[in-house]
Amino acid sequence: MVTVTVTGSDGERSSATFDEVVAAAPSATVRRRDARVSRVRTEPTRIDAWWARVLGTPGRRALWYWGGPAIVTLLAAVLRLWNLGHPHALVFDETYYVKDAWTLWNTGAERSWPDGADDAFAAGDVNGWLDDPSYVVHPPLGKWIIGLGMALVGQGTDAVGWRIGTAVVGILSVLLLTLIARRLFSSTALAVVAGGLFAIDGHAIVMSRVALLDTMVMFFALLGFGAVILDREWVRRRLDAWLVRRGPGPLPPWGPVFWTRPWVIAAGVAFGLATSVKWSGLYFLAVFGVYLVVVDALARRRAGIPFFWSAAILKQGPATFLLLVPVALVVYAASWSGWLLGDDGYDRTWADQAGNAWTGPFAWIPTALQSLWHYHSSMYTFHVGLSQPHPYQASPTTWLLMLRPTSMWYSATPGGAEAITAIANPLIWWAAVAVLLFLVYRMITRPDRRIGLVLTGILAGYGPWLLYPERTVFQFYTIAFEPYLLLALVFAIGWIVGPRDGDTVRRGTGLVIVAVFLGVAALLSAFWFPMWTATWVPDVFIRLHYWLPSWI
Repeated sequence: MVTVTVTGSDGERSSATFDEVVAAAPSATVRRRDARVSRVRTEPTRIDAWWARVLGTPGRRALWYWGGPAIVTLLAAVLRLWNLGHPHALVFDETYYVKDAWTLWNTGAERSWPDGADDAFAAGDVNGWLDDPSYVVHPPLGKWIIGLGMALVGQGTDAVGWRIGTAVVGILSVLLLTLIARRLFSSTALAVVAGGLFAIDGHAIVMSRVALLDTMVMFFALLGFGAVILDREWVRRRLDAWLVRRGPGPLPPWGPVFWTRPWVIAAGVAFGLATSVKWSGLYFLAVFGVYLVVVDALARRRAGIPFFWSAAILKQGPATFLLLVPVALVVYAASWSGWLLGDDGYDRTWADQAGNAWTGPFAWIPTALQSLWHYHSSMYTFHVGLSQPHPYQASPTTWLLMLRPTSMWYSATPGGAEAITAIANPLIWWAAVAVLLFLVYRMITRPDRRIGLVLTGILAGYGPWLLYPERTVFQFYTIAFEPYLLLALVFAIGWIVGPRDGDTVRRGTGLVIVAVFLGVAALLSAFWFPMWTATWVPDVFIRLHYWLPSWI
């Protein structure tokens, strides 16, 4: 008997016998498919048969279920922690965030430093800050995390201290992506592939080995993404239960309002944390807020609720907004606690100065919050007007092609050099970008909730930057949406391999293609690893990595 895997419009699979499909399908369609199905071999491939024997007991299956994610997380830890303290210098924008983090941790606010403080700081003179506050343009949370690492591990005597916080977040991101991929694809194997690709990709490695903020934005946004997935499942279960309770008969035109949505609250916390690192986290809050309304409407349509759009927007929408946005706002405000509770942060007493305090209907707002609003207005002006030439700036229109990766460190010595280049594994990156075209086509022709989620993540992390083509930005900002590119790539890998009970020839061929791809990707990561970790290599080896003239 041939078993057929049936894929629904939302991407969920179920199994049925061919006779059951015949009974449910129009006769003309069955006649056309009958000849094709009769020629399909559906016995397990040798690899599938071997793997089934390996996982032949409940204990082994449980070991794989937890051990697979653990292995890729351990791999990520090794690649991110190995020789983390080298170079013992403030590289690229570490010059801002590390010193700001240390003064924030010690005084509650960022302080200015004298000229030439980087070398002194790296040499151990970490208390040389000035009394004047420092004008900073990013919220404090990422610097709190960097400062925590310095407080726990050490500050100036070892660069591990100021990089360990980012490294831990980068390692946890690999584990988080693995768990999300398993939830999304219902496959531990595909989850391990997703986590493994993230573990060995150079862009993710570099951004976890330097004390910058963008890896933290990525992590908290990905945490919110996972909460959105869980909320969608939660709503589906509650809506099904509501339909059962209603029983037969016409449904109310707008359906129910769900106020108890813990995963929406969790998403609000996560996106609030992302925004508390960099304002770009706000894009994830906005885009996924809209996404929640759209999927609520689609869920109500599937349930047969007549006015599903108006119900999702006007009835459930306000409830979702109140569960999501105010929570994120409270989390964001809490990240400024050091600035608010002190009195010597930059512009902290602005509203207390003569003529600055608000009047009229907003005069009741505490002066600390008035000063914070004024400070934010100044930061916004800075962000939208930032257009300072930099040798490694990269227009957002070139990010997907990876035309101008960021060189964060380069130290030449006779016959060779040490480099830290924030460039992704070329095969992984370009394959993932190519898959985007496939996913867009697939979403148009065969809508799939998984594709919709992945494309929404990419839109939130990438789309808004296209609105600022003249602003000075860098390729390494793409770390914020790289996890979703990898999920797109893994979706395509799953499609290439096909289901276990599908066509044996196609699955066998797909497994070989995927194995070759993963093997080449691993070899390329080994080839690029010295360029990601400031490992000394001869000049000829460095030149072999300049595949494009713009990479020099």
